[in-house]
Amino acid sequence: MDEVKRKRLEEKGWKVGNVSEFLELTQEEAALIEIKLALSRNLKERRQKLMTQTELAQKLHSSQPRIAKAENCDASVSIELLIRAMLATGATPQEIGKVIAQVG
Repeated sequence: MDEVKRKRLEEKGWKVGNVSEFLELTQEEAALIEIKLALSRNLKERRQKLMTQTELAQKLHSSQPRIAKAENCDASVSIELLIRAMLATGATPQEIGKVIAQVG
């Protein structure tokens, strides 16, 4: 948001901040969300180059809708499933570590 717009909103009584402030997330909670988002994005990129969601689901003994949820960072998807899915696409633990390490 540009500074002029921010100032105009604040003058009218609006509080301007970010999602973490609005939801009152701790640094740890915000970091966890960012990690899950990064893993989900990377999973989708990797999977699209190699196979369909259905094929990945079969490798994981899961379902296509579950893979779709994983790729869209649904809150019900665990980090464990994201990592298992990435491993099933051929990602190494080092590559997964790099994805996590790039989180801000």
